[in-house]
Amino acid sequence: MLDKPGKPSYDSPASFRVIVLLQTISKIFERVVASRLSLTARTLKLVHSNQCGSLPALSSFDAAISLVDTVRTLQRPGLRVSTLFLDIKGSFDNVNAFTLCSSLKKAGVPHYMVSWIGSFLSQRTCRLLFQGSPKAFSPVQVGTPQGSPISPLLFVIYVASLHIQIPRGLSLSYVDDFALSAASTSYRTNIRTLQRVFGRIRARASAREVGFSVPKTELIHWRTPLQRDPPASPAPPPICLDGQIFPPLPCVRWLGYWFTPNLASSAHFSKRLGLAQGAFATIKRLSSPGSGLSPHLAHRLAISLLLPTLLYGADLMVPSRGMFTKMDVYWRQVQRWVSNCFRSTPIPIIAAESCIPPLSAIVPHK
Repeated sequence: MLDKPGKPSYDSPASFRVIVLLQTISKIFERVVASRLSLTARTLKLVHSNQCGSLPALSSFDAAISLVDTVRTLQRPGLRVSTLFLDIKGSFDNVNAFTLCSSLKKAGVPHYMVSWIGSFLSQRTCRLLFQGSPKAFSPVQVGTPQGSPISPLLFVIYVASLHIQIPRGLSLSYVDDFALSAASTSYRTNIRTLQRVFGRIRARASAREVGFSVPKTELIHWRTPLQRDPPASPAPPPICLDGQIFPPLPCVRWLGYWFTPNLASSAHFSKRLGLAQGAFATIKRLSSPGSGLSPHLAHRLAISLLLPTLLYGADLMVPSRGMFTKMDVYWRQVQRWVSNCFRSTPIPIIAAESCIPPLSAIVPHK
């Protein structure tokens, strides 16, 4: 059992993530079956075209850029766009083996593969490893084991039917994270559309014994510079789902990207810079000036940890000039820490001594 980071309290089971420890030889065999099933799923169209997770050559970047492209395309004729972000509750734990195998058999998946998946998901037992927990195994009736190479693909196939057509909108997902976008001439019309779409998706999810975590729902109203409301205008409308009201947020985090209503990049890179500075403050304790880690190991930490943390999202967004200056100041501190040079050392010499290129040479190639 692994605790989920950032939770205010760990008194609830929802604050922990179950990771199944499987035998290595079993994972190798599951990877082989997952590769074959992935090809079969694409051929038989078992996965929706707007699903971006757990599939080869598709990542969170594809989902994020699809969302941004949809928003900007719908805004081009002057429409107002709203997006509702949903999260499936439990995800892998709610996959019903009988329902999944029936769907695979009806779609024309080879019999041997359906039989293997049915056997893989049936007669499972587990034992939770807590301090002082009982050592007896308990039967598991539903769900796919988290940590298995084939589980994400099975879940994506299981929830493929939750994608529905939205008039002047898009239903997009990355594994268990859904983004429903709608466009019209007013935000209130978008709210009504999203409420109807949510009702239809929830009905399909209930048929597969899957539910959404409504408290995690987020709403954002996208705006262009020409769509600014006058100062005395009423606030953008919220959305009401299951008796809970969700107001539009000024900043939404989805798949590691921070989005603002005007699609500015400052909020995203400000968050990334804060995370990178926190990681750097922790790493510096391992190597004080003149002692600690060797320059070679410090270089590996900078390239493998600090740089990806800082520039995550640079493939989609471009930092503003002011934000890039702050990021560049931070990166020079990292270069000086790796090279262990004096503060008066010129920047080009520090970059050469640390074998770390400046950000101006890295960002354009992201």
